[in-house]
Amino acid sequence: MNSMSVTLNRFLRNKNTVTIIGVVIILIILYFGYTTTINSAVTPVSVPVAATTIQPRTLITEEMVTTVDIAAKAVSEEVVRSKNDIIGKYSNVNSVIPKGSMFYSALLTTAKELPDSAFVKVGKDEVPYNFPVDMDTTYGNSIYPGNKIDIYMKAENLDGQVMVGKLVENVEVLAVKDSNGKHVFENTEEDRVPAFLIFGVNDEINILLRKASYMSEFSVELFPVPHGGKVDTTGKTQVSTQYLKEFINANTVVIPEEQKPETTEDNNNNQSKNEQQNNNSGNVQ
Repeated sequence: MNSMSVTLNRFLRNKNTVTIIGVVIILIILYFGYTTTINSAVTPVSVPVAATTIQPRTLITEEMVTTVDIAAKAVSEEVVRSKNDIIGKYSNVNSVIPKGSMFYSALLTTAKELPDSAFVKVGKDEVPYNFPVDMDTTYGNSIYPGNKIDIYMKAENLDGQVMVGKLVENVEVLAVKDSNGKHVFENTEEDRVPAFLIFGVNDEINILLRKASYMSEFSVELFPVPHGGKVDTTGKTQVSTQYLKEFINANTVVIPEEQKPETTEDNNNNQSKNEQQNNNSGNVQ
């Protein structure tokens, strides 16, 4: 027994033996660690995916969501893993979720937080303008959000001459909507007809466009042209932007604030003030 203990002690004190044992232990740890990592990465997890293609601004219902088993390594942190966190949400603006796609948190929003991208993009000190169009004036629905356009004006002057000129230059189209207010290009499954171009303009241009739109007695027509494009002016008088502005302002009226007609409430208030003054005058001895 003593001889066995001596032999074991000598074996353990041998540096080569200790090194070999250490290497074996490290290899065992690495093997099990690697195996565990691989298994956890390839082990399938259940993930919600779209059961059908979901268009932007769509309320997501239970029928639109199914689940599939996917390798855990393929599921990033941005993927929503619970159906309860998806059903009842909306697909975000301009975000089509294809059939079979996982749901990413950035693609989902609530009804309260669902923005209209057109108004979000209106610049500082600008107001949104709804410019009426149709299939013809958009060149067969070829004007897209992000395109730059010029607004041309056609009208007849007091002598009956037809004149054409550029009224507004280089404005960015923020949205193209149909007559129901839906974005024309956000839905890939519907053929929507353009009815309005939405863009942002400053107050001066906003007022000019609105004035011009009411000048039917001068046969005013406003139409968009892709920025840099040319207009056929054969047989028409070409005029400058400044001329058009002066023509619009000369044939429309701006009522100063102090000259605006009194409202019924103002009249009643003035009448009460006059009656009170009359009563006070009658009480003077």
